[in-house]
Amino acid sequence: MKSKDLSKIEFWIATGLYGFAILSLISNSGDRAQNHTAYRMKDAGMQYAYLYNYLLPELFRFSMLYFSFLLLNFCILPTLFKPKDRMLAIVILICLFLVTGLVTSVTYTYSKAYLFADFNTLNEAYHYFFLEGFSYAVWLILVISIYAALKKLILYFNDKNNRQYDPNNRMKLEAAFGGAFWFVGLLLLIATSSPFGVMLCWTLVSCATVCIIIFSIYYLIPQVKREGKAFRHYFWKICLIAILSSVPLVLLALLYNNRAEMAVAVIAFHVPTQLIISTSLSWFIYKKRSATHAELTSLKTELGRSDASLSFLRSQINPHFLFNALNTLYGTALQEKAERTGEGIQKLGDMMRFMLQENLQDKISLTRDIDYLNNYIALQKLRTSPSSSIVIETQIDEQLNNLVIAPMLLIPFVENAFKHGISLQEPSHIKITLQTKESTLYFDVQNSIHLKGDNDPEKLQSGIGLQNVKRRLTLLYPNQHELLIRESATTFFIHLTLQLQRNS
Repeated sequence: MKSKDLSKIEFWIATGLYGFAILSLISNSGDRAQNHTAYRMKDAGMQYAYLYNYLLPELFRFSMLYFSFLLLNFCILPTLFKPKDRMLAIVILICLFLVTGLVTSVTYTYSKAYLFADFNTLNEAYHYFFLEGFSYAVWLILVISIYAALKKLILYFNDKNNRQYDPNNRMKLEAAFGGAFWFVGLLLLIATSSPFGVMLCWTLVSCATVCIIIFSIYYLIPQVKREGKAFRHYFWKICLIAILSSVPLVLLALLYNNRAEMAVAVIAFHVPTQLIISTSLSWFIYKKRSATHAELTSLKTELGRSDASLSFLRSQINPHFLFNALNTLYGTALQEKAERTGEGIQKLGDMMRFMLQENLQDKISLTRDIDYLNNYIALQKLRTSPSSSIVIETQIDEQLNNLVIAPMLLIPFVENAFKHGISLQEPSHIKITLQTKESTLYFDVQNSIHLKGDNDPEKLQSGIGLQNVKRRLTLLYPNQHELLIRESATTFFIHLTLQLQRNS
């Protein structure tokens, strides 16, 4: 996932949580805290006002949390990594700390006004409230900074340039995701003023869950598979691990609160979590990953066979002789004033040069791939030009943006259009458009459909070219493409959106 896409998701999740919190506040779904405040104020002999002692302070507190997150996560913290704007970011950070601390301190004087009775003087009370408010501001900035650091760590591990140099990168990435999951839960518990015991229980169980899932994916499940055992064998091993790991978790929990209730709470939360969540999630991830690996291995095997066949073909053909022969035929056609024949020979030569030289590369210039596409379309136009009932429209923009693409990824859609969309006996049409905007490619192919005759050998073919290109898109551009295919009785249409990279 790109940093820009992740930022959008973060913004909408934060906004959704903020909106939900405000709705809950207005609808009195948090009346437990409200009743507690009202009871404490009446017990201290003070008059309680719902608007000033509960609604507005909580509204300000949630708003400060929301806007502090947006400002820190999207503006201040990213700017701290840029030396040019670092001083400005530090100044804004100090201002945010002062405003958050001040607003929180003032809201505390209203929402916790019952505490005034516990102090001898007003100065002592205000000193306590403002110390609490600015402590909350420090804690808030620290927590959001840790979240931003975890996010940056995940993006670093997920970067392709870093993945190829570290064999343990995937494990580190999953551990970072687990840390982010724990931290988001902790942030929600802090925002809802949950007891420290609940936060400790969440921390112990979530960290144990992440460790058990990673251990299962990389060691336990592969061992079970090597032994030829079924899922139930793996499940009983997780049961044993869950029971044994409860001992250190309970001991850590008892260091904070030496009461049996704390130990029971940890066990009641830990064991079901491992048996239900860790077991199923680890098994699902491993199976999904194994299926993807098997598909990738199969595709590499097929490509290896294709490369071997192409290498054999190249060994049988002398490219120098072949291109000289085509140039000779091209010159002869021009001498005989057969311009269309000469044009066809020239384009065929360009296509064969592409197939023999550039098609074996992992990535090629988008411009070269489009040249091959244009040559193929031009040859098809030469073939169909005698028929006035065949309309072929192309709108392929010139590419000047230095993008690269996997070779032969677009041509199967065009080949399919000419294969099924052209009839010399009936009116036919094909429309092809290709455009790019920044790093995004938009490719559309629309063609008429003509039913093949019973004696046509292509009638029974299943369109394996499109199936192969779908698999290549899935493996080469995961989460970076969108392929839409629509078919009616008379028209076939595909739309491909593809996120490309620039040539480094």
